[in-house]
Amino acid sequence: MQPHRTRFIAVLILSGLTTTLCAADWTQFRGPDGLGISSDTGLPTTWSSSKNILWRAELPGPGASCPITLGDRIFVTCYAGYGIKPGEGRQEDLLRHLLCLNRKDGQIVWHRKFEPKLPEHKYEGEGSYHGYAASTPVTDGERLFVFFGRSGVFCFDLDGDQLWQASVGDRTNGWGSGCSPLLYKNLVIINASVESGALVAFDKTTGDEVWRANGIDSSWNTPVLVPGKDRTELIVSISDYIVGVSPDSGSELWRAEGVHRYVCPSVIYKDDVVYAIGGGHTSLAVRIGGSGDVSKTHGLWRLNKGANVSSPVYYDEHLYWTRDGNTVCCQNPATGEIVYEERLQAAGRIWSSPVLADGKLYYVSQHNGTYVVAAKPKFELLAHNVIEDDDSRTNASPVVSDGQLLLRTDRMLHCIGSE
Repeated sequence: MQPHRTRFIAVLILSGLTTTLCAADWTQFRGPDGLGISSDTGLPTTWSSSKNILWRAELPGPGASCPITLGDRIFVTCYAGYGIKPGEGRQEDLLRHLLCLNRKDGQIVWHRKFEPKLPEHKYEGEGSYHGYAASTPVTDGERLFVFFGRSGVFCFDLDGDQLWQASVGDRTNGWGSGCSPLLYKNLVIINASVESGALVAFDKTTGDEVWRANGIDSSWNTPVLVPGKDRTELIVSISDYIVGVSPDSGSELWRAEGVHRYVCPSVIYKDDVVYAIGGGHTSLAVRIGGSGDVSKTHGLWRLNKGANVSSPVYYDEHLYWTRDGNTVCCQNPATGEIVYEERLQAAGRIWSSPVLADGKLYYVSQHNGTYVVAAKPKFELLAHNVIEDDDSRTNASPVVSDGQLLLRTDRMLHCIGSE
């Protein structure tokens, strides 16, 4: 038996739970609860090619997906053969990759390759340039779940042996696919807005479809599970609405006026309030727990400012997010009032979502490094870090693991920590 499995089983025995993972693990998109927040401390503030890089691993190709961690393993997806540069290559040469790396040194433990179901969306136009490995894997500690758009959902054991594969739909979109799998009880849930206009839930053991919720329009965000007073709600942001769904059955619980365009940022929550941004010009707050159309009864505030791609973070009674690619914003979650807006000099475009740890916000730009900002309602830039010998694009959000950062670029996976 592998050491990480032994530790996992020991935790189950001690806790009596069936889904407990090590606190240091980052097992899904945006980490614990999908909120982009870690309780780790001692994270580095500054780094460069020659400072605080503990190890690095060359990847077989680019990707916008984030790595995840489980014990002594890292899992990450990539693609190669097509979609490297606009106007070059053939879709017939496209391959997707799933890698398991050693957490301690970045060495490859195993490597799987997948031929896609073609045709895929064309690699042309700004919205498609995140490529063909944009969905972050998720693990329950025993299995690994990976989503590759119209090619389907794949389930593996932790040694890389495929257990099942299931389709969510055959459609494509010029902007590609990018939602990440989400686990709930015995289910793996997929936002298949692109592929079939639905949320689809599968039995995570067998791959059998359990429920399907249609009407999920223009939604490129990963749903979030919100624990309410009487029930857990699955919340997703779609064109025109924020929708609350029962994660057990897929039945709609409520909906409220949302973002009146396509939606990329995932919602976040604090207590019983959900916060959403999207479409470039909207941010809003809605209280969960209603029934039917709750726009008037549960809508708390709405502002004509928001973010186009990057998801927000809630910390210490403030919301933080990036607007127009390189402007960081702090917002009062009680009223929607903007506390500050500050442009990050030379940042260019930011498509990745920030993470928060150790009182610091980490904003990663596509081409000009990571900006570290103090997590407080007065703007303070703590550092601007560039890894000089890796000039490849970065669309993935950083991952926090054991007091270190894992930063994935199109070329490399960097482990950043205090030397």
